Amino acid sequence: MAGEQQLPSVGNRGLDRRGVAWGLVGIAVTVGITFVGSDGLVWFDAALVGYLFGIIFMVFGVIYRYAVWVRRPPTAMLNRRGWDAFKQGKAKNAVALPSLVGTHLIAQGFIRRRSRARWLAHQFVFWGCILAFLVTFPLTMGLLHFESVGQQADEYQVYISRVGTISMDAESILAWTIFHALDIAAVLVLAGVFIFLRRRLRDPGALTVERSGDFLALAGLFAVSVTGLFLTVSSLFLEGRFYYFLNTVHALTVILGLMYIPFGKLFHIFQRPGNLGVAYYKRANEVGEQAACRRCGDEFASAQQIADLREVLPQVGFDYSVGTALDGTSGDEDNYQNTCPRCRRAQVTLAQSTRVKGFG
Repeated sequence: MAGEQQLPSVGNRGLDRRGVAWGLVGIAVTVGITFVGSDGLVWFDAALVGYLFGIIFMVFGVIYRYAVWVRRPPTAMLNRRGWDAFKQGKAKNAVALPSLVGTHLIAQGFIRRRSRARWLAHQFVFWGCILAFLVTFPLTMGLLHFESVGQQADEYQVYISRVGTISMDAESILAWTIFHALDIAAVLVLAGVFIFLRRRLRDPGALTVERSGDFLALAGLFAVSVTGLFLTVSSLFLEGRFYYFLNTVHALTVILGLMYIPFGKLFHIFQRPGNLGVAYYKRANEVGEQAACRRCGDEFASAQQIADLREVLPQVGFDYSVGTALDGTSGDEDNYQNTCPRCRRAQVTLAQSTRVKGFG
């Protein structure tokens, strides 16, 4: 229809032009921040150029995939409904936003309700990755560097681009924590990885739904963390032995890990904020008109949600239209989505019974 946004069709082949355009913008912004933030590359470490390549590739891949994902029919519908629900009570929803961010994105309470072990593992990996990104990205892009104060090199000052911030004694706890921030991140990630592995290897339910990509993500996190810790071990306890080799291996794991993010399971990190819109959508549906089951007449879901399902599913190749209503009204198209879960189970049972000419 005229004026409607054109969404990517299911099974569309080739690169999405809009996604490529936004990805190139992301690359330009990343390179620009690196050049300006490093004071014209003065504080850019050429030894980290491989890491910068990995970051640029990740930025392009994440933006490209997100641009395509957010325009898919189901995502586009949820995005639109989320904004509509937010605008219905803008002031009230704006006040509730910090709480939603805290519960859905930071505390991740929805995971804790499923399993405390899974929640703990997610928290370890989440905060470990956040800490690693906060250190790796600024260092790689030249936004963060350290300068000695005076001639004794026993005091350092932290610089964000050209701006000097805190000074610290090189032997202080603060300095040790900052200099070993990546080691702390690695320990947190490894703790989460081990909890995940224990669950996936021992929980029958987890084994049932196991996919190869799940172990690949854990293997990548493990490799990056362990090789990073080995660098510290080489520096502190082995007098630098094997450091060059370990540094090469670690750089390779980090670069490959960054390149994997847009295509693997870790991409859900960037999809997670969309849950905020879903939360607003669900709240609006709870107080809106409810849909009645076409078979038993009981209310079972929001009328808006069912209408959205009926609109979106045909766009992704699933049409559940069943022709006429159960009451025999001629010409009134009905839809299987208008059936409550209990009646769906009953219909499946009746269909199976008919198929085998009755049970017993």
